[in-house]
Amino acid sequence: MGKIKVTPCTVSGETIEGLYVIEPTVFRDERGYFMETYNQNDFKEAGLDMTFVQDNQSQSVKGVLRGLHYQKQYPQGKLVRAVRGSVFDVAVDLRTQSKTYGKWYGVELSEDNKKQFYIPEGFAHGFLVLSDVAEFAYKCTDFYHPGDEGGLYFRDPDIGVEWPVPEGTELILSEKDQKWGGLSETFRF
Repeated sequence: MGKIKVTPCTVSGETIEGLYVIEPTVFRDERGYFMETYNQNDFKEAGLDMTFVQDNQSQSVKGVLRGLHYQKQYPQGKLVRAVRGSVFDVAVDLRTQSKTYGKWYGVELSEDNKKQFYIPEGFAHGFLVLSDVAEFAYKCTDFYHPGDEGGLYFRDPDIGVEWPVPEGTELILSEKDQKWGGLSETFRF
């Protein structure tokens, strides 16, 4: 049916290996729209040959910041998108052998732009809700393993993520997301 547009993510002129923004073909008419959010053949043709084993979805209100999370022994690649509303999605490279170790990339994902973001294994991941409500869906390459989760402090100055917090919005974080350590003390892949 439709093909996808795959764009490698770059920071300061350096491509972050394995990190991609994906734009599906959207078919619109007077009834609305249709798109394939995942087609194994199209992804494989674009060089994205991964197997997904679990789908997750969450709903959050404006100002919720979830992250930055990863799994240590069972790392997950994630294909993420906003089904409803808008989020600022961030990935931080934690692969010690990578030339972009410690670098971050962020992209707005929304129900309007229909963009998806692929974050491979070896990255911390999180998002900030920009709209009043957001529904966030993601496919994972490994199952969630309780007790294997790690995290990275969302405001670590060594990383310097520029979160676009809407004016007048208070951030809402879980207790654990407020206490994660910085890059110098976090798990490394």
